[in-house]
Amino acid sequence: MQASDASNPLPADRSSPASSHAREPQLKAPFSLSAWVWSLAALALGVALSYWIATLQQRRVEAEQQRALAHIALNSYVALVDQLRACEQLARAVQTLFLTSDDVDAAKFAHAYDNLMPRQTFPSLQAIVFARREAQTDGDHYISQLVAPVAGNERVVGLDVNRQPPNLAAVLRSRDSNQPVLSAPFRLVQSDPRDPTDGITLRLPVYTSGAAPRSLAERRQRMVGSLAMSFRIGSLIESALPQEARSKLHVQVSDITGGAVLPLYESGLASHQDIASGYQFDRELAYGGRVWRVAMYPIGKTAAGLPWQQSIWMPGVISSLLLALLVWSVATTRRRAIELGWQMSRRYRESEERLRNLNDLMPALVLMARTDDDRIDYANQAARERLGSEVGNGGAALAALFEDPDVRNSLTTIDGDTEWRNVEAVMCTLNGDRFWASTSISPVEVEGQHKLLMVAKDISEQRQLTDLLSYQATHDALTELYNRREFERHVERALLAVAKGEPACALLYIDLDQFKLINDTSGHLAGDQLLSQLALAMADQLRGGDVLARLGGDEFGILAINANLEGAQILAERIRTRIDGYVYVWEQRSYTVSASIGVVLIDRPGQTLRDVLSHADTACYMAKDHGRNRIHFYSEHDDETARRRGEMEWAHRLRWVIEENGLLLDYQEVWPLQPQHDADPHIELLLRLRDEDGKVVLPGAFLPAAERYGMLPALDRWVIAQAISHFGKLHVSGRAPGRCAINLSASSLEDDALADYVLNLIELHGVAPSRVCFEITETEAVRNFARAVRFIERLRAVGCLVALDDFGAGMSSFGYLKNLPVDVIKIDGSFIRDIDNDPMSYSIVKAITEIGHQLKLEIVAEWVDSDEKLATLRTLGVDYAQGFALHRPERVLYQRAERKA
Repeated sequence: MQASDASNPLPADRSSPASSHAREPQLKAPFSLSAWVWSLAALALGVALSYWIATLQQRRVEAEQQRALAHIALNSYVALVDQLRACEQLARAVQTLFLTSDDVDAAKFAHAYDNLMPRQTFPSLQAIVFARREAQTDGDHYISQLVAPVAGNERVVGLDVNRQPPNLAAVLRSRDSNQPVLSAPFRLVQSDPRDPTDGITLRLPVYTSGAAPRSLAERRQRMVGSLAMSFRIGSLIESALPQEARSKLHVQVSDITGGAVLPLYESGLASHQDIASGYQFDRELAYGGRVWRVAMYPIGKTAAGLPWQQSIWMPGVISSLLLALLVWSVATTRRRAIELGWQMSRRYRESEERLRNLNDLMPALVLMARTDDDRIDYANQAARERLGSEVGNGGAALAALFEDPDVRNSLTTIDGDTEWRNVEAVMCTLNGDRFWASTSISPVEVEGQHKLLMVAKDISEQRQLTDLLSYQATHDALTELYNRREFERHVERALLAVAKGEPACALLYIDLDQFKLINDTSGHLAGDQLLSQLALAMADQLRGGDVLARLGGDEFGILAINANLEGAQILAERIRTRIDGYVYVWEQRSYTVSASIGVVLIDRPGQTLRDVLSHADTACYMAKDHGRNRIHFYSEHDDETARRRGEMEWAHRLRWVIEENGLLLDYQEVWPLQPQHDADPHIELLLRLRDEDGKVVLPGAFLPAAERYGMLPALDRWVIAQAISHFGKLHVSGRAPGRCAINLSASSLEDDALADYVLNLIELHGVAPSRVCFEITETEAVRNFARAVRFIERLRAVGCLVALDDFGAGMSSFGYLKNLPVDVIKIDGSFIRDIDNDPMSYSIVKAITEIGHQLKLEIVAEWVDSDEKLATLRTLGVDYAQGFALHRPERVLYQRAERKA
């Protein structure tokens, strides 16, 4: 009450100034002392609280700096790993050149280098080098033959990699692992001798064509050379590091493989005293057989905490002083309290303005609209720049920003219970531009008014990337047609539609004729260009709704929608005619192209994707068998089609049998009919297989399919390898055969490498060549006469025997006999079967025996099924006999033991 009286004196007091002045000191003194105490207490409390908050702020800032440095260091480490993987991808791309072509010369190598443009991605790349493996007296050497670019790398041409131990070690590790291998750092031959040891190579092996080698021995045997990419390691590492890492972190990279520490890279610093203590990044990077240690330390100027100018300490002290003044003002006069209130109000408005400015700096689009009329009355800077500068002036409606009418209607239903979060929609700017955005909308209340707050993020680039990935997953990269997987999805949908009663469809399977000729004569680039042009030509012939796809290689598929037999015939003929009339010109060469087309109708329920594709494939093969450049419709009632389907099924089963080790070997003894000194048994090996049900299948069921689909050479090689590697475990007696006969197909005679394969096996397993006899039918020998003679002479040169099987069944047997260097004649069983009843068969057997003996050849009779025939053959002088009367085929000894085990 005293303070109130002093501040607001009554009117009577005002009439007496003297008394007022006399009374004022007495009233102020006691209160002034109390105000100072409260002010000082408030100041002390505010300073203490500011110090505590500033300490917490400093710790948080330091922690955030540590996390930021850790993020930069981790990104730098990942960037270095990605750089090495990118180098590997470049090396794989060059390796593909050798895998797809056995004849890579300097021009092709330089052309591939120019196409890849590697130095645009890797400025540190010195050269890409191919070193060919050459056998010398002291072992294998790797001589650099192909170098790109040649300029600046002239000293690499002809370099013996064996002179560089780190480089050679990388060659050998990559050969044995079939993986990319990094070398230890060494001085590149291109470098000046005064330069530091700043070179490494990334090595990949180059093997012979064919399936990838699986075993270590096969990789060493099939390696033809080594592909290397040489780099300046310091430049390679520096180019991988982000600029932020080089400015804020001291980076050290060392090679610590095997315990030795070999410096690779260190970012430049004036002094190590600039390295701040505290955070450290130290991690090992294992790649390509080497282990690198990657260490990073913060530089002093980037490791400092929050500067005092930005700390809460000074504002806190100021706030404490203001608080003290506030207490002083409250404790003294009402006027000071009102003035302080206005000051606080001003500061509040400034804080609100700062919050608004901060909102304008946000990258997201922030909009606020009134709920009563949907007009936008606030938009941050990002929203104004993206949608238009006038978007927040109250003239634009929030719903008008959305293109989809359904989305616009949904805005009217938003309330406190409605979720609108991360909804992707197409938005429109005030200028009419469209873009995809992820939007979240919530109702809010601002100063008593209900509004809608929307936060949106532009995701157009993300959507474009998603669409691109989706396109690449469903389309062929070369022709831009649908790929096989997407085509099968369309066929499955067509099958479901037909099953529901919709109109029939047709599937056309198109295979180009003699396409391999273009690849072989003009290269794969010419073949790829032809496929692209034919894709466009075929697309022009389609009807609306038809689906065209590339199924792989030179095979295409068409799904004709709503097509009956007649419609499918018309479309297939139109496609065939268009391809047949197409003339392809490439580098002054012209080619005519044709296609074989198989057609299958999808016209009834119950058909499956597998059946339809298999039937179309069968029909296409039938078209090729009938002369190519024609159309064949699949029919289940066609005997020839059924036979082909059976062969195709057997081809698939054969592959399964070979993978599952289901091939079997039987042997049948061959008995001498004349006195012999050799007591060891003579046998002939017979191929069998065990099917999925465990039943044994005779060769007559699967050999035609194996012959048609080119699988006989693989079967022949399997029999040869099994026979020679288990030579002492074939006959049930456990004795090595005195002679083991192995049948060869006509396809194997065309394999120039088969003779070397046989001779290597014989040498590897120590089998006497004179105990191995290869049987070739007369028809096969005559058809491949020159090849047969070369093959026979190679085998007989080391002591192997060769028999002419089924002799007498051909038309020119005696005429060719004197020119074929064989050791044994096996008379065709058709003559032996009728020898006792048919005088002509008797005479033929007698003539063959006499002529064979004159040529010093041994004579073997097949199909001997009675003792009477044995007596007749013995009388005629036949040397050996084979048949059920003597021995029925039985399983070889080593497979019996495996089955028991």
